[in-house]
Order: sequence, then C-alpha cells, then structure tokens
Amino acid sequence: MKPNERTEQIIQKYKEDETLMIRLFVQWCANHNLDPQHVYRTAYPDQRRNAALQEAIDSDEGMEELPIDNDTMLDVLQLFGNDDLAFAVADEIAKMPRSK
Repeated sequence: MKPNERTEQIIQKYKEDETLMIRLFVQWCANHNLDPQHVYRTAYPDQRRNAALQEAIDSDEGMEELPIDNDTMLDVLQLFGNDDLAFAVADEIAKMPRSK
C-alpha cells in the first residue's frame, strides 16, 4: 500500500468513527429527551450550525432506542477531544433525577 493510500485510509476511518460518535451523541440525547442542537450549542456557543450533527439528527428519526450509558457517552466524547461537549453532557447528567 502506498503511503498516500494509507493516509487516506486512516482519514476515512477517523471520519467514520467521528460519525459514529455523533450518532451516539444524538441517540443519547434522544434517550434523555434532550435537544442535541441545544446541548451542542451550550458546549460551542460561537460555532455555527454543525452539518454533521444535523445530518445525524435527520437520519436518526424513527430509529430504535439504543441504550447508552452516561459514562460511556462521556468517554466517547473525550476520546474524540470533545471535552467542551463532554462538560455540557455532564451538566445535563447532573440535572437528571437519580434512580433509586
């Protein structure tokens, strides 16, 4: 494999993983009746509309609920360097009623 092909393959894999991270975030928000755009804007108030996030929201409609643990969601966001979004998610988690 040529070095250029290898680089392109790595970039493509990262994009696929990033898309999965976004879809997990959208699903986590849906599971908790949260607006993913609102949570995202809380984390990144100066950023314009995120096209990848909107695409994930649009494609997520009608999908079956997938349980996503709060700690897993935080870990995934931090793995991708979305620390600000992880903090916004942590704030939303703190607002959630505790189960007994």
